[in-house]
Amino acid sequence: MNASNKTRVSEFLLLGFLEDKDLQSLIYGLFLSMYLVTVFGNMFIIVAILSDPRLHTPMYFFLSNLSFVDICFISTTVPKMLVNIQTQSKVITYAGCITQVHFFLLFVELDNFLLTIMAYDRYVAICHPMHYTVVMRYQLCGFLVLMSWVVSVLHALFQSLMMLQLSFGTHPEIPHFFCEPNQVVQLTCSDTFLNVLVMYFTLVLLAIVPLVGIFYSYFKIVSSICAISSVQGKYKAFSTCASHLLVVSLFYCTGLGVYLSSAANHSSQSSAAASVMYTVVTPMMNPFIYSLRNKDVKSALKRLFGKKL
Repeated sequence: MNASNKTRVSEFLLLGFLEDKDLQSLIYGLFLSMYLVTVFGNMFIIVAILSDPRLHTPMYFFLSNLSFVDICFISTTVPKMLVNIQTQSKVITYAGCITQVHFFLLFVELDNFLLTIMAYDRYVAICHPMHYTVVMRYQLCGFLVLMSWVVSVLHALFQSLMMLQLSFGTHPEIPHFFCEPNQVVQLTCSDTFLNVLVMYFTLVLLAIVPLVGIFYSYFKIVSSICAISSVQGKYKAFSTCASHLLVVSLFYCTGLGVYLSSAANHSSQSSAAASVMYTVVTPMMNPFIYSLRNKDVKSALKRLFGKKL
């Protein structure tokens, strides 16, 4: 590769979804609404949990962390898209793109780890209720969240540093509304074997392994629920983890679908549309899922606002 090809590109072009300018205002309004709903919805969950002593338990401690991460997650991608639509620009700087990749990887891994920890919390609560307070001590809860941050930061930093070694052509176009790591790697002029190898190795290690842990936790949970004799007892046990199971299904089905479709070289537009599900829709739905299906959260929100919601 000659010296000119090794020159670091100064900017990327984010193509977004549609080229039709008449529809850009509709997309702007839609994504702005989804962003505001996500931010305020998750903020309400956090404030409700912090303000109600009855919610100062491991389950809601993890939920408040998940809500905070979801706010950060959607703030990594959507605001830049809204700015580009508003300014009629598709440009994102090289530094901005790498930074976006870093924080995208950081918060998607944190989502992944927190959902796994929450599955373990439900496993202990349902399968070993007599030992729950002993096992899920606040020290352990804090340690699990701290380690999730440490591993996620190191992983995102490592992936970002590897991406800094790649070379790109002039004005590379990303057929996406943000700098999605797979799409960025596909635009490089460099040899991507090591990047792809590391990407899919970490996908297995940091996504599939936790997902297996979630499956195992729910296998044990279902076994324990089936052993409960009363119908009311079964319903109560299942209701404590139904919200989490719904969020897990939405997050993993869409997230893994994006990566598997990328591996199969499906259309980038389909990948971008699927990415909306786990980068925008899932963080937006979490507050509704946990507030509408959780009596404790609904009660806390009612007390917080001083009226019926």
